[in-house]
Order: sequence, then C-alpha cells, then structure tokens
Amino acid sequence: MIKKLYIFILLSLFSITHNNAQVNLSVYSEISIVTAGPGEALYEKFGHAAIRIKDPVLNLDLIYNYGVFDFNQPNFLLNFADGKMYYVLARYDFKYFISSYRKDKRWLKQQVLNLNKTEKQQLFLYLENNALIENATYPYDPFFNNCASKLKDITTAILKENVVLNSKNIKDKSTLRELMNQEITWNTWGNFGINLITGRILDQERNQLEYTYLPDYLFKTIKNGKIKRDHKIINLVKREDVLLDFDEISTNISLFNPLAFFTLLALIVVLITVKDIKNQKRTKWLDFIIFFLTGIVGLILTYFWFFSSHKTAPDNYNVLWAFLPNLIVAFIVTKAIAKKWLQKYLIILLVCLTIVLILWICELQIFPITAIPILLLLGIRYLFLFKYAVTV
Repeated sequence: MIKKLYIFILLSLFSITHNNAQVNLSVYSEISIVTAGPGEALYEKFGHAAIRIKDPVLNLDLIYNYGVFDFNQPNFLLNFADGKMYYVLARYDFKYFISSYRKDKRWLKQQVLNLNKTEKQQLFLYLENNALIENATYPYDPFFNNCASKLKDITTAILKENVVLNSKNIKDKSTLRELMNQEITWNTWGNFGINLITGRILDQERNQLEYTYLPDYLFKTIKNGKIKRDHKIINLVKREDVLLDFDEISTNISLFNPLAFFTLLALIVVLITVKDIKNQKRTKWLDFIIFFLTGIVGLILTYFWFFSSHKTAPDNYNVLWAFLPNLIVAFIVTKAIAKKWLQKYLIILLVCLTIVLILWICELQIFPITAIPILLLLGIRYLFLFKYAVTV
C-alpha cells in the first residue's frame, strides 16, 4: 500500500519541471487504476494502488502515486506517534514504477477506465494540480485516507453522480478489522501490533465503499463499478491488463511468532507459580516484570487514546489488561506488601480481565488471538497473588 522511496529517488520525482496545465490529452489517451500485489515488508502487506495516465500521441506515460513517504523527514517518528503522518503524491514516469515492482516480483494489474475525453482531461488536470509541490503533501491515515481510498475519492469527485460504485457483488457490513485480518496473517507480529494499538472504531460494521482502504477492494469496487454514458449505464472498466504476472508473495510464519512466544511465557509463569505455591513464597522479580511490562504497554495505549491524533486509537480496551497503574504497582510488589491492599487491587485487575472476555464474546471489540496466552498468564498470576500473597 505504501511505497518507500529513498531520498535521491524522491528528489527525482519533483525534477519534472515542465507544466502540463495547458496540455490537452488526445482521444487515444487512457487512464487506469493500477493495483499491485503485497510485498514482504509490513507496510507492503496490503498491496498498493496508483493512477496511470498514458497518451501515445503526446508520448506521455505517468504514474500518480499517493503512497510515498520518507523515514528521514524531520520528526518522522514523533509525528507518527502523534498521529500526524504526512505522505506525498509523487508524479513520475511509469517505467520507474513498473521497474520497482518487477524487481520485487510483485504482480501488477491495471483497469483502464471507460472515460470520455472531457472526463479524462478533468482527471488529468486534477492530478496535475495535486502533484504540485505546494499541494502534494497530505495527512495519511492507514484506514481512512491512504493511497487506495484517495483514488476512490478522486473518481467520485470527478465523475460525481455519473459513477456508481456500490455493487451487490461485494459483501456489505464487514468491519475494517475483519478485512485487515484477512490481509495480514494472524500469527505475525504485524497483526498483533495493529490489533493491539487500534480500538473499537475498527469493529464497527462498514459499507463496501469504506473497504477501499485496501487496494484489493478498490480493485473489486472499480471492477463492479458503472458509469452513465448517453442515458445508458455501462461498465466503468473498459479493459483489464496484467502488467506483471508474479505469484502472490506468501507470509512465512517464523518460529519466533507471537503465539509461540506468549505461550512459552505463559508456561514459564505457570511453572514458577506452581513452585511458589509449593514453597509458600512469592517470586518478586516475576511480579515486577509482569506489572511493569503491562503498565508500560498501558501507558503507550493510553497516550495514543487521549493525546495522539490517531483516529483508530480511542476506545481501545486493550488497556483493561495492559493496565496503566501496574506501572506504579510494579515497584511496590518488589517489597513486602499488605495482603488486604493487594487483594483489593487484584480484584480490580481480575474484573478488568473479565470485561475483556465479555467485550470479546459480544464482539464489541475483537482482540488479537495471540493475546490469549497473555490473558491466561495474567489471570493465573493474579489469582495466585490474591490467594497466596504474603508479606515477605
């Protein structure tokens, strides 16, 4: 979905200095939605989408790519943490675009749109104006304003009531989280991380046009789209072409995957807890680690929820198990503590874990499957502390 380009390439994108504002496309021009298959990096797992304008008469073949970003831009990580992610519309020769995907062995398809000369010219001028340096930067959102959803918005902005994108061939009322989980394999760190930091907004049922944050669904939407022409309804897509025919890159699950890692941690916690019960003692360093780490994660999620601009961060009830106050309690449990005080606090923690299960069962928020061992180890250790904790 997002294509990272290095600085020297980024500079070359803006080196096209000739002005196309007065250029008139010929009747032989074509405008296409170009869709790419997924890549190996996490930010490439969703695939990618861009607009191509080709005119053999004018010797013109350009790609308009809304997915360009640069890790080296000032304050990139701080802006990302704050939800202020800025991306760029890059306009450059199509040959460089296809060469990049050929090198990465990712499939590439184009859908030539069934537009008349006036519509092509309007879309061309819109993109040319958008590609000016002063207009090219836009606030990116991975679910609501990205390289694919921008193309749907542009299509409807130019064609207005003449285009019909809703289709009975596309299932309605799925959630954005369901669709995301179809794209990123569940037992991967990427899937776990995205599900961890996103809240209930992804669990709301959506209409099919909101699915177009995914290039695959943009492709389906355009494929099933219709356009009004001379009092008739015709297909929006005139022709589909396979530009690069590679097998889709599959995701390999590593041995160091979330489920294996968290299950191992849960087993270690269970073994230490059984030993603690047998020896009538408490392993304080284990309690410190559990409380400290859950508190740190809770701090991050709370910051995203209340202080960042991320649209998907609020109402994230992962904070019920990644409990922020644990960050303070972690330093208390390293010492002898009053049993009654600890029991009252543990009741709160156990109630929070129960609420997580209720929210999950009721599908008010879907939590990462790989978090199940985490919930189990927390529940087991909290129950042990509630029953057996002593002031030692």
